[in-house]
Amino acid sequence: MKKKVLLMGASGSGKTSMRSMIFSNNPASLTSRLGATIDVEQNHVRFLGDLILNLWDCGGQDAFMDSYLSTQRSIIFSHVGVMIYVFDVESREMEKDLEYYRDCLEGLSQFSKDANVFLLVHKIDLVREIERNAVVQRKVAELEKASGETPVKVFGTSIYDESLYKAWSNIVNTLIPNARNLSKHLRIFAEACSATEVILFERTTFLVIATSSHTDSSDAFPSDPVVFHALDPKRYERTSELIKAFKQSCSRLREEFRSLEMELAEFTAVLDEMTKNTYVLVVVHDPVIETAAIKMNICMARKKFEELQGDSLILEK
Repeated sequence: MKKKVLLMGASGSGKTSMRSMIFSNNPASLTSRLGATIDVEQNHVRFLGDLILNLWDCGGQDAFMDSYLSTQRSIIFSHVGVMIYVFDVESREMEKDLEYYRDCLEGLSQFSKDANVFLLVHKIDLVREIERNAVVQRKVAELEKASGETPVKVFGTSIYDESLYKAWSNIVNTLIPNARNLSKHLRIFAEACSATEVILFERTTFLVIATSSHTDSSDAFPSDPVVFHALDPKRYERTSELIKAFKQSCSRLREEFRSLEMELAEFTAVLDEMTKNTYVLVVVHDPVIETAAIKMNICMARKKFEELQGDSLILEK
């Protein structure tokens, strides 16, 4: 099963850098070595085993953009599952960027009416922290207005913090069949092992697939405060970022990352394989529950989640 993902935006906006971090496990420190994308660079990224993301990284130079919108229009905008349009937060050609963006929306409406649209206001690390939220909010309002009646989700992102993982976790979540059913069974699993929270990650990218927290229509991964335990609203993305950095450290030492156990005064956490394509993080605040019991529960749940993952992919074939 393939899902086409368009990655578009002006040249130098950071498209290729974020792709290399998320899908090629490159650290942010090495992204400066990447050159500009020439025309369209296609990559087939295996995600959750049978789900393949057909990622089209489209060069943002004017000549290429004009070609996408004219002679290549039907090729570029047909069969799109998601379009991700990246805007440089400090762009000095915002009017031109918006004009190209609106033209891309027209291409989608012509060939892929049901495609989801995500807008990333990128390189927010270049904005002073005290001004960052206000700048992002102004950009959100500007982009929503430019989008007209097209529903969009806008995220401020940077390759230097967890914001990039939050955005991409939301993006891939729209491509995963039956993601809500996975969340429902994670809640059942969390209740069975008295966990404060359970989070399911994709094995390679460590993007969040589903959580035991309840969701609503306003945010695919909202904060879900637990009685007695206030949870950080950025906990999912920070966990993705930290574990991926730890995996990179293991690779540099030629060691393979397998699992992680933490027993702290405030809580116990176990990160372990759930299926051949996923990892699960179980967080428990009850001091009576031991790590061995958590690992046993994960072991007992594996077969069920393998079935759920298989069923969700079959639905889309």
